[in-house]
Amino acid sequence: MLECFLDASEALSQFLILPMVHWIKFNVVGVLGFALQVGALFVLTHTSHPISYLTATALAVELATLNNFFWHQLWTWRDRPSLTVGETLRRLAKFNVTTGLVSIAGNLIFMSILVGRLGVAIVLANLISVLACSLLNFILADRIAFNVGDSSAGKANC
Repeated sequence: MLECFLDASEALSQFLILPMVHWIKFNVVGVLGFALQVGALFVLTHTSHPISYLTATALAVELATLNNFFWHQLWTWRDRPSLTVGETLRRLAKFNVTTGLVSIAGNLIFMSILVGRLGVAIVLANLISVLACSLLNFILADRIAFNVGDSSAGKANC
């Protein structure tokens, strides 16, 4: 009986509390990554030889994606450590293909519409683009890039 209570408590923590902690940490890292992205976007579009806002957006998003992976690996999903360099590189590849692709494609689509068609300021359009992609990026990071498999196998039925 006590074992079942402890299993239920662990399940609550694993399926409710821990994802919320991951979500909060994900967003803290995301805010820092966004600051890096906006800074890079500003520099790339406001130099003596600026590049187009779409090219600058893609480069800035990739920079933020790499930065965010580093901090998610180190802090957000610290409870899911990589055991080898190879595993870290696979995670980076999965993170970059999933959240990186969503971020770059989503940002380019939103920026093209918001800046290119609607005339919204670049920084405001960038903020809207990032917010629009963030929930999907969390789900992809949690379920694909930092997934460690089903840990409920082998538990007793209560």
